[in-house]
This record gives sequence, C-alpha cells and structure tokens, in this order.
Amino acid sequence: MEPRLAPACRGCIPWNGLLLAVSLVTFWNLPTTAQPTIELVPFNAAEGMDVLLLVHNVTGDLLGYGWYRGEGVESNQLIASCRTDGSANATGPAHSGRETIYLNGSLLFQNVTQNDTGYYTLLITKNDLQTESVTGQLRVYPVLPSPVITSNNSSPVEQDTVVLTCGPETQNTYMWWINNQSLPNSTRLELSEDNRTLTLFRVTRDDTGPYMCETRNPVSVSRSDPFTLNVIYPVAQPSIEASNTTVTEHENTVVLTCRTNDTGISICWFFNGQSLLLTERMKLSPDNSTLTINPVRREDAGDYQCEVSNEANSSKSDPLRLDVKYDSTQVSSSGLSGGAIAGIVIGVVAGVALIAALVYFLYIKKTEGASDQRDLTEHKSSDHDQSHSHSDNSPNKIDEVAYSALNFNAQESKKPTSASPSATETVYSEVKNK
Repeated sequence: MEPRLAPACRGCIPWNGLLLAVSLVTFWNLPTTAQPTIELVPFNAAEGMDVLLLVHNVTGDLLGYGWYRGEGVESNQLIASCRTDGSANATGPAHSGRETIYLNGSLLFQNVTQNDTGYYTLLITKNDLQTESVTGQLRVYPVLPSPVITSNNSSPVEQDTVVLTCGPETQNTYMWWINNQSLPNSTRLELSEDNRTLTLFRVTRDDTGPYMCETRNPVSVSRSDPFTLNVIYPVAQPSIEASNTTVTEHENTVVLTCRTNDTGISICWFFNGQSLLLTERMKLSPDNSTLTINPVRREDAGDYQCEVSNEANSSKSDPLRLDVKYDSTQVSSSGLSGGAIAGIVIGVVAGVALIAALVYFLYIKKTEGASDQRDLTEHKSSDHDQSHSHSDNSPNKIDEVAYSALNFNAQESKKPTSASPSATETVYSEVKNK
C-alpha cells in the first residue's frame, strides 16, 4: 500500500528535537493556502489489515513531517518524524514497530488492531519554520464471529413468554430474522433498546421459527445459525380410519390408521380400553400410525383406539368397533380345521349307520328264530305225543320250553332224524342244566 513516488525517509541523523521546538512555536499559525487533509485507505479498517494515512494538499518549501498520536503534538506521543530530503528520520515513544513514514508525509500502519483506533496528528514544518497541522481519525473494527442465539425457554408451552438473546454482547448493530424475513409488526414482539434481545409474548405454535440474529459493523456482517422454538401445544383429538370394520375370520386383512394433524407427537394403540398387545399377526408402521392385522381372527373383534401425545398432554380417539364374522361349520371352538370336522362328522354318521344295520340284522335274526321255534315246537309236540315214556312226565314240558329257546342253535346243525333221538336228548340235557 505504499504510495507511488514516495519512498520512506532514510538516514540516521536525528532531528526530531528541532522539529518539536519549531512546532511548539508555530503550531497555531494559520496557513495562507489550502488546508492539508488526511485520507484513510481504507476508510474503515478491519483488524489485521494495513492502513495508510495518506496526506493531501501539502504545498510550499517543506522541511519535514512528524506524526503524533492524539490530537496534539506532545513529545511523548511522537510516533515518527522525517526530513523531506531524506537525510534524516526518527522514531518516537509512541512508535510500535508497525508504522512507516514516507517522504510525502503519509504514514503506513501494518496489521492494525482495535487498540490503534483513535486520532492521529500530522505536523508539517516548512523551510521558514512555519508549521501546519492536520488531524485524522483511524477506525479499526473487529471481524465479527458468528453470533449465537440463546433462549430462556427452548420448549415453551403455548401462551408462555420467550426471550431470545443474540450474543456475544458487542458495540455492533443487531438485526433479527424470522423464516428469513425481517421481523413483522406485531404487538407480541418486542426488541430491546440495542436490538440484542427479542421478546415474544404469548407464543403459539406458529412462532416456532426458525430465528436468526445478525451482527454487523462497517467491515463485516455475520449471521447466527437458525434457532427453532419447540412450542408445545394441546394436541387435537385423533381419529381412526379402517379399511373395513366388518370382516370374515381367516379371510380378510384389516388396516387401521390413526389420523392427526399434529406434528412432533408419539402414537400408541389400545384394545378394549387396555394397551394393545401385539401378536404375530399384527404389524405397526415405523411411526405407529398404522396397525395391520393379517389374518383377522374372532379374538380380534372389539374396540380400538389410538392416542397421540407430546410433552404437554395427550388425546385419545373415539373407539372404533371391529366386528369379525365366522362360520361355525368351518371352525370349531377347539380350533379344528373344516376338513377335520367334516371327517369327524362323516365318521359319526358311518358309525350310526353301522350300529343301525347291526340292530336291524339282529332283529331279523330274532324274528326268523321265533318262526323256526314255532315250527320246531309243533314238531316236537307231535313227537312227544307218540312217545309213551315222556308223555306224562312234567319235566318234559320244561324241557320243551328250554329247548325251544335253543332253536337258533339247532338251525346251525343238521336237522335231527328219528334215528338219532339221543342227539335231541343231548341238546335238551344241556339246556336243562342251564
């Protein structure tokens, strides 16, 4: 940033004492020509920059220059001095090692800091020992870091008052933004005198943000990261939407959906007034808003509810009734399949038919036996009428009755002949013993 055609003063002959003496005599003499001026390049400096105090409108036969810190020319505030012919220069008590004086009177500050902020005075000495002076102001500003927003309550409930503060505290200008827009005119918003604090009265869910604060000075502008308020509100009552409320057991799938317009909430399910216990046939969506039952069984029939909640409160839906129809001929209370039940029914029917057939068979046999008994009885009676040895014997009558009871067995053997009466007696004797 050194000015052209203006080399720095060189030499080692001190002359600042003479310059100071002359300046003390003639400092207040008014010039007869245009006033010298000082231009700061740049006008507003950021920390770490180089700044040139450039001198204008210096005319006449000049002897030299001297720079002082402050608005006066006190010897203990001398920074540097220089003869215009370059024969001598000197540094004073206020020199920091970062200042360079040039032959045209300009002064260069390197790597300025905020401590360099202030007034600087240039003393111009002419060959006739007349002097002029001019004072300029150096402004050094910090490069602003990103500000940070803090809150007295980051999770307020609706109607609370929230105070947002932009930090750190500096002598800079503060500005606020909501949703990337300037603050709206509202009686619920209030800024502090320095704009560093923003107060929100009676917050609502629409005041969540995001908020940003901005700090600025003449050399830099910096904005904070977005800050979002988590405004907690009373949640609205949800509702349940069902794909079907009347279904058939084992044949249908049911999808229940919890409907809510609220955000930032959690969802849970209830069945018949109790927390729902999930079975292997039930599945919840990742956000718990949807419940799927596949397949539906009769034990799934009942009242379903969903509940939404946040940090402040909760709300439960009205019950939704799910009806499950089932066919008793297809599924028994024991849980047997339709095929198994059909097999059981068929077996029972077959068993009943077999028993009926057996009874019928025995009935027919008994009827046939009774008929044969009458035939044999008549035949036996005729035989006994011809026999003299048994005609009047009363046991013979008993034998006849007993014998007739065994007519069924007699049918199984060959019909007895007259030549074998002993066979008939044997049968009779056995019956009698019984």
